[in-house]
Amino acid sequence: MNREEIERAQSEAQAEIGAAADLAALEAVRLRYLGRKGLLPQWMPRLKDAPPAERPELGRRLNALKDAVQEALDRRRTELERRADAGPKEPFDATLPGEWRGIGAAHPISRIIERATEIFRTLGFTVADGPDIETVFHNFDALNTPEDHPSRDPGDTFYLDNGDLLRCQTSPVQVRYMQAHPPPVRIIAPGRCYRRDTPDATHSANFHQIEGLYVDRAVSLADLKGDLTYFARRLFGPGVRIRFRPHFFPFTEPSVEVDASCHVCGGKGCRVCKHSGWIEIAGAGMVHPNVFRAVGYDRHEVVGYAFGMGVERIAMILFGVPDIRLLYENDLRYLTQFGPGV
Repeated sequence: MNREEIERAQSEAQAEIGAAADLAALEAVRLRYLGRKGLLPQWMPRLKDAPPAERPELGRRLNALKDAVQEALDRRRTELERRADAGPKEPFDATLPGEWRGIGAAHPISRIIERATEIFRTLGFTVADGPDIETVFHNFDALNTPEDHPSRDPGDTFYLDNGDLLRCQTSPVQVRYMQAHPPPVRIIAPGRCYRRDTPDATHSANFHQIEGLYVDRAVSLADLKGDLTYFARRLFGPGVRIRFRPHFFPFTEPSVEVDASCHVCGGKGCRVCKHSGWIEIAGAGMVHPNVFRAVGYDRHEVVGYAFGMGVERIAMILFGVPDIRLLYENDLRYLTQFGPGV
């Protein structure tokens, strides 16, 4: 390899590029000169065998060869693509019959959200929405989340360079709504959430939740139990049983987890419910006074309940989806098996 060989290779490459009649021929030229086994990658390791005084000059010429060939390739590719776009198109025969594409079906996640919205609207709830990018105040501080809570850790939450974050729950919608509306409030907030989870059969870095909030002068835990029981029986069937277990959430006190009897085995125990007879469907509780204080409500005048449930979890239960990733791969062979309604 010497200066003359490099100059000759550049001239030959540019001639071959100019003679390429289509994109396939142009790709063959690219591979011949710049591909992994092409001429330039074979010459680069040979620099170390050149006399030390000549290495800098040969290195500069090899880099110039690479740049010149790449520039010529890009220019010729643009010309060939423009020529193909300007060429004659295949004539359209309007007399031919159309190609049947089949009837589309709503995505399982969309179906659950639509059905849940319909059920809660019969209870007087309206739908509220909020941004996916949230402030720390709306996502954590206003929801009474302690400074040392694990969910604030960058290993669990997607923070942005300006200090904002991708919301890890739809609860910030409740905060924003209460800041903008005086009580009474009765809303649900379906939407997408984000957490730093390792994707597997039951976890995903982005998922959907439906949050609910009811605030008025006289709201009790009995109202919460009655409304969620009504929702579960409308969604899973009139025979479903509901239980409430004590739990802890920073933004509610008291807090409960809500379980429904397994709709597959009727509570007898099976693989779906891990032989317990119960499936967790929601977390809930009475709104913590500190949340009311953060949004400007008089905690002595109002009381309320809040709940949150995972849409993907309900879809997996109702439709027998074994792996949450199936809901995101958009494989029509899988998705088209779901009918138009829940």
